[in-house]
Amino acid sequence: MLQSPPMTTPYRKKLIEVDLPLAAISKASAREKTIREGQPSTLHLWWARRPLAACRAVLFASMVDDPSALPDEFPTEEARRRERLRLHTIIERLVKWESNNEILLAEARYEIAKSVARSRGERAPASPDAVLAYLRDHAPPVYDPFAGGGSIPLEAQRLGLRAVASDLNPVAVLINKALIELPPKVAGKPPVNPDARRVEGAEWRGAAGLADDIRYYGKWMRDRAFERIGHLYPKVKLQDGSEATVILWLWARTIPCSNPACGVPMPLIKSFRLSKKKGREHWIRPVVDAVGRSVSFVVQDHDGGVPKDSTVDRNGAKCLVCGAAAPLAYAREQAKAGKMGEQMLAVVAEGKRGRLFFSPSEEYERIALSAEPKWRISQKMPATAHLVSGRGYGITRWSELFTERQLTALTTFSDLVGEVGKLVRKDLPRSDEYANTVCTYLSLAIGKLADCNSSFSTYHLPREHVRNVFARQAIPMVWDYAEGNPFCNSAGNWSIILDKISKVLRQLPKDIQAGEAYQTDATTSQIPNGPVICTDPPYYDNISYAELSDFFYVWLRSALRETYPDLFGGMLVPIDEEMTAVPRFENARQRFEELLSKSLRLMREHCAGEFPSSIFYAYKQQEEEREGRASTGWEMMLSALIKAGFQVVGTWPMRTELANRSNAMEANALATSVVLVCRPREETALVGTRSDFLQELGRELPAALNHLTQDGHIDPVDLRQAAIGPGMQVYSRYARIERLDGEPFTVRDALQEINKAVDFHTERDEGELDAPSRFCLAWLRTHGHAKRPFGNAETLAKPMNVSVEALDRDLLSAERGEVALYEVGRYSPDEPMRGEASSWEAAYRMAWHFFSGAEGRDGIDGAAKVAAALDPGVLDKAERLAKMVYDVYDRRSDARAASAFNDLAAAWEDVLRRAQDLRERRRLV
Repeated sequence: MLQSPPMTTPYRKKLIEVDLPLAAISKASAREKTIREGQPSTLHLWWARRPLAACRAVLFASMVDDPSALPDEFPTEEARRRERLRLHTIIERLVKWESNNEILLAEARYEIAKSVARSRGERAPASPDAVLAYLRDHAPPVYDPFAGGGSIPLEAQRLGLRAVASDLNPVAVLINKALIELPPKVAGKPPVNPDARRVEGAEWRGAAGLADDIRYYGKWMRDRAFERIGHLYPKVKLQDGSEATVILWLWARTIPCSNPACGVPMPLIKSFRLSKKKGREHWIRPVVDAVGRSVSFVVQDHDGGVPKDSTVDRNGAKCLVCGAAAPLAYAREQAKAGKMGEQMLAVVAEGKRGRLFFSPSEEYERIALSAEPKWRISQKMPATAHLVSGRGYGITRWSELFTERQLTALTTFSDLVGEVGKLVRKDLPRSDEYANTVCTYLSLAIGKLADCNSSFSTYHLPREHVRNVFARQAIPMVWDYAEGNPFCNSAGNWSIILDKISKVLRQLPKDIQAGEAYQTDATTSQIPNGPVICTDPPYYDNISYAELSDFFYVWLRSALRETYPDLFGGMLVPIDEEMTAVPRFENARQRFEELLSKSLRLMREHCAGEFPSSIFYAYKQQEEEREGRASTGWEMMLSALIKAGFQVVGTWPMRTELANRSNAMEANALATSVVLVCRPREETALVGTRSDFLQELGRELPAALNHLTQDGHIDPVDLRQAAIGPGMQVYSRYARIERLDGEPFTVRDALQEINKAVDFHTERDEGELDAPSRFCLAWLRTHGHAKRPFGNAETLAKPMNVSVEALDRDLLSAERGEVALYEVGRYSPDEPMRGEASSWEAAYRMAWHFFSGAEGRDGIDGAAKVAAALDPGVLDKAERLAKMVYDVYDRRSDARAASAFNDLAAAWEDVLRRAQDLRERRRLV
C-alpha cells in the first residue's frame, strides 16, 4: 500500500475550512451535465456521479493552506483577503471543463506542492515536472473508499496527487481502472494497429495511442459482426429504388384481450406519435379489422388525423378491437403465464434531410424473429430485486430484458472481444497486458451497447432516436420499446460508442502517475497510510447499486472473466455486503447505520491528521416512523460521522445536478450536495448541555444562513439540507451533549432545533412585506387555495389593515360569500397589473413563467419582462417572498407550484440582469 511521510509542523487550516467560490463551482458543476464530448461519464454509465468540477475544487481547497494559517506571509486581514481572492481565481478557472490545460494544472499543482512543502519545512520546486515528482514522493494519497464512477480519484490524479480508489462493486472498480489505472501505464506509447504504423511523425501524448487502437480494433469488431449478423438488419427500399439504413424498429408488447369473445392480442401503446416537428409530423394509425379480429398499423403524416393518446396507462389497458378494458393486474397475470408477445408498430430510417418513417411489414417481423443467439447469459435476477419493474411481469432472468435479435448482436460482439485480444497479440507480440487493456475498453463498449439495445429502451420523440434504459436509477416497465440498429449512424450504435470512449481517453490528464483501483468492502478496507479522505458514501436507501449494475455485470463477466478473475469470478455483483437500507435486509436501518459507522471509524483511524476529510452528501430529509422512533437519512449519516470521532469544521452546499433531471423535486435526491468538511475530533473535546448548543446555534447559524442564501445563492429547495452543515458544526465540536436530566441530546434533537432556526430565518422578513402580501402568505399557510367563508378572510385581514375587497380580482376571488387565493397558473401575462403591484403579485407573475403547464410561459425572459416594470423595492421583497412561498408549497406537497418558485429563486440573478437590459433598451429608445 502507498505510504505517506509524517509531517513535521503543526496543522494548518486549509482553504476549504474558510471560504470557497461557491457560485463558480456550482455553475461549472451544473454545466458539466450538458457536456458529452470527452466527458468521463460517457465512458460507461454509473449512477449519481459527482461532477468533476466539484471534486476538483474540493480536493484543491483541501490541500492548499488558507492565508489565515500563514501570519508571517499574510500579516493583515487585507493581505489574507487578497490571497484568498487569488486562490479563488485559480479555482474559478480550474473548475471549467476546459481546464485540462497543462499551464493551469501546473499552476494548481504548484499551489498544492507549496502547502505540502510548508508542512515539511521545505521549499517546493518550481518546474512542472519537478512539482509532479515532489507530489508523487511527498504528498499524501487521496483515497475514496466508495469510488463509484471515479470522479474523485480522477480529479485527484489530474491535480498530480496519488489516487487510490476502492469499491465493493466490481463494475465500479472496472470503471475506475479504466479512468485512473490503465491509461497512465500506456501514456505516450504509440498505437500498435497496422494503420497507425504507416503514419510517420505522429505525437501520441497521454492515452492518444490507446484511443487510436480502440477505434481501429472496435471498427474491426463492427465489420466482423456485420459479416455474421448483418442480414438481421435489412435496409428499407425507397421509391426511387435506393435504400436507407434503419435506425430503429418500434414495437409494442401484447397480451390477449380480456374479453373471451374477442381474444385479439392487445397492443400496449403509450404513444402513437413518431415525430412532432413542425411540417413533418408523423404518427402510427391503427387499422382495426373487427370482422377478422385483428389490428395492424400504418404510418402516416399529419394530414391523416390526430393521433390517439394511448392504449395503456396506470389504470390498465384497452382493446382496440372490442373496447374491453383490462386492469394491469390482468396484464401481469398474462405475462407471467407466458402470454405476452410483441407486434411491430413502425420503422424509422436515416434520410438525407431527416428521419424517414415506414409502416411495418411481415418481412421485417419475420427477419427480427428469425434471430437465434448462439448462447445467452444465464444469470437470474436477485430474488429481492425491486428496481426492475418487469419482475412483476414474470421477467426473472437478465436475458429476458432483450429481444432475440438484441441477444444475438450482444453475444456476437462479446465473442469478438476475445478475437481482438488475439489480433492485438499478433500485431504486437508479447503484449498480453496491452491486449487485455484494449479488451477492457471494448468490453465497456458492450455494456454501453446493452444500455441502448434492450427491450426496455424507449423511443425519444424529440430527437427521434433510441433512448437508453437507465434514464433514471431503475428499470421501469416499458410497453412500447425501440429496438435500435447497432450498425446505423444514430444514437446507441457501436461506432458512436467507440467514438465517445476514444474521446474520453484523449481528454484524460496527461503525464500523471498511475492510480490504483481495487475491490474491497469499505468496512474492512486496507487503507493506505495517512490519506486525504474524499468520498461520496451511499445515501441510505436511495440507490441499490448492486441490483442495478448486474445489468452490466452479466455482459462484462462474459468478456472479462479470464482477464479479471477476482472481479468477475462470481455470477453476480456481491449483494449481501452492500451498504444500503433497502427492504431486502432485516433491520435495514440499523444494519446501514452500523456498516456506515464502521467504515467511517476506519477512515477516522487512518486519515491524514494535517488535511481535512471531505464527504459529499445529498439525501433529502424524510421522516419515517419505525418502532415509535422517527429517523432520517441525514440522521444516519451524521450520527455515524460523530460516533466515528469526526468533527464537522466546514460545510459547503454545491449545486451538482441539473434541475430538469428525471427524478426532479419529488425524488429523494437533491440538486445540491452538501460537502461536509471534517477533522478528527480532539480527544479533549468537552461535554456540553442542550443550553450550550442552543446558545451557540443562535449565535452562529443566522450568519451562516445569510452566507448560504446571499453569497452561496442556495435555492429554497436546498436550504434545509444546506443548513444542516453549520448546525452540526456546532453540535459535533462536543464529545457529547446532554439534557439537564443527563439523557443524551441526540443528532435527531439537534436536527429539529436546526429546522426551527431555518423556519425563523425563512419567516423573519415577513414583517417587512406589504400588507396584502402578508395577508396572502398567512392565508396560503392556513388554507392553501381552497375556498373558505368570507368571514374568515375578514377576521385575518382586519389586524393587517387590509381590505379583502381591494384584493379581489388582483390576488384572490371573492364570490358568493367565499374567498380563494389565485393559484400561480391564474396569473396570465396578458392581464396588466392594476396600479402599484404588491410583492405577492410580482412574485406570482414572475413564477408563472416557470410554472409547468402554463401555456406561453417564457422562463427567465418572461420573468424579466415583469421585473423590468417593477419598483426595485418591490423586486427585493418579491425575491424574499418567493423563497417563503416555496417553503409553504413544499410543506403542502404541492411539487408543481413549489418547483416554479424554486426555479424563480434559482434564476433570480439572471432575471435581474435581463430586466436591467430591457430597461436600458427602453431608455435608449
